[in-house]
Amino acid sequence: MANLFSSFDPSTSLHIPLNWTSTFLCMIFVPCSFWLIPTRSSSLWKKILLSLHKEFKTLLGPTSLGSTFLFISLFSLILYNNFLGLFPYIFTSTSHLAMTLALALPLWLSFMVYGWINNTIHMLAHLVPQGTPPLLMPFMVCIETISNMIRPGTLAVRLAANMIAGHLLMTLLGNTGPYISSSLVSVLLITQILLLVLESAVAIIQSYVFAVLSTLYSSEVT
Repeated sequence: MANLFSSFDPSTSLHIPLNWTSTFLCMIFVPCSFWLIPTRSSSLWKKILLSLHKEFKTLLGPTSLGSTFLFISLFSLILYNNFLGLFPYIFTSTSHLAMTLALALPLWLSFMVYGWINNTIHMLAHLVPQGTPPLLMPFMVCIETISNMIRPGTLAVRLAANMIAGHLLMTLLGNTGPYISSSLVSVLLITQILLLVLESAVAIIQSYVFAVLSTLYSSEVT
């Protein structure tokens, strides 16, 4: 069990927590020509960012004071870290709550502080959905308050749990390789490849979900 969870230990090598530097490895992997010469990869990435900008702008609304660059940067950071975690011997920083909570909690807290200071009436109106019977209003206020308080936790846990689950499943299947018959090795390889494709999809989806939900939370306070 210790070996199974060693990939999520930030201080596995020489007891020095250098694995957190994997968060900044994206700057090394991106070639310098990406910033200077327009290539097919840079053009594709710019199209993706432009699509995200349009979608986030729609979610934020025309009256929003926020910018989409914050959420696009958040999406890019999480996406890079999720994909880097799929490479062997690279620490997955987004599988730790220390990383995901550090992203979700300041965002949520800043939205709440801004909303309650500048739009107090609007924030109070959000606690009671329209059409709620007067008898149920105290219960709805409690339910809405609790659901609002757990938002950063759900954002952080969703991202970390999805990253951990896929990596653990691949590790468990990979550890069975030396103990199975040679006829089943091909089946194991195909399963691992399919799981890797699934993990790549999860890496994209979870970064997108994190950014979209953060955008929605931001649009509610304006």
